Amino acid sequence: METHISCLFPEILAIIFTKLHLRRANPSLFPSLQTRGIKKVQILSLRRSLSYVIQGMPHIESLNLCGCFNLTDNGLGHAFVQDIPSLRVLNLSLCKQITDSSLGRIAQYLKNLEVLELGGCSNITNTGLLLIAWGLHRLKSLNLRSCRHVSDVGIGHLSGMTRSAAEGCLSLEKLTLQDCQKLTDLSLKHVSKGLNKLKVLNLSFCGGISDAGMIHLSHMTNLCCLNLRSCDNISDTGIMHLAMGSLCLCGLDVSFCDKVGDQSLAYIAQGLYQLKSLSLCSCHISDDGINRMVRQMHELKTLNIGQCVRITDKGLELIADHLTQLTGIDLYGCTKITKRGLERITQLPCLKVLNLGLWQMTESERMR
Repeated sequence: METHISCLFPEILAIIFTKLHLRRANPSLFPSLQTRGIKKVQILSLRRSLSYVIQGMPHIESLNLCGCFNLTDNGLGHAFVQDIPSLRVLNLSLCKQITDSSLGRIAQYLKNLEVLELGGCSNITNTGLLLIAWGLHRLKSLNLRSCRHVSDVGIGHLSGMTRSAAEGCLSLEKLTLQDCQKLTDLSLKHVSKGLNKLKVLNLSFCGGISDAGMIHLSHMTNLCCLNLRSCDNISDTGIMHLAMGSLCLCGLDVSFCDKVGDQSLAYIAQGLYQLKSLSLCSCHISDDGINRMVRQMHELKTLNIGQCVRITDKGLELIADHLTQLTGIDLYGCTKITKRGLERITQLPCLKVLNLGLWQMTESERMR
């Protein structure tokens, strides 16, 4: 016996219809979801018009189109033809055909949008960011990962720093600029002046930013998490600028910044001692740097020092003695540590996660 959709409980519908393949016309599907209180939809593949979703669910709150490679400006334009005040979250990541034209539609009709994911939308330009800055004043989270055409001008638009009519997205709390290769320290100046509510900033793989840019970030008092992973021009000097400012960071990632060394750990201990998460994978640090840091880092819960090949058992003993609140540590590829050091680490009272990839016992240790 077949069961009609209207007979299912809302909880079951929420599970079933979190993800959909939109392949053939079904006029009753989306109104039925609407009736049952479903307001969040993910489309896994798109072979029908997106307008079916929007027309059938006028009170939709979240729409995830991530990876719908065949979504075009034309298709999105047909769907967004009037205000949709309920929509708060829109994910267009990896929709590679989307251009600034779609951002114009979004800025015009989705005024209440709070989260916009554009990661991998490589055709987005500074003009698109101007449109966002003009229309999406309630935006709290914006992901521009690998938007290769975005430059300092676009970040100026978002920050309300340019002489355009756009006010900017001054309510932003999270901004992801990973792998935006055209950005320089000027972008960080714009961000620090205009985006005062920012809590999370991801600058990983941004090769154009340098130590000088850290001066601008060092006075962003609301900033909680900063990701500088694989920023090749960040060195001990940049960490010094961060530590000497008025930051109250909870999380810092400088992994694969090969100019960051032991001196950075001393600066962190002096000015960023409130960190709860610190990632230093593949940085040029040693036991000496660990010794200069551990006594001040009483709140540290996560420490990632994978591929720091100069760390030995002495460093692990220092960590075990002083970082007693640690719940997770990454020792992947730390080839100079031995069973003795690991035994000390495993005695940490709060430890829940220990990554030991590529670690091997020596022959003498196996014989014990």
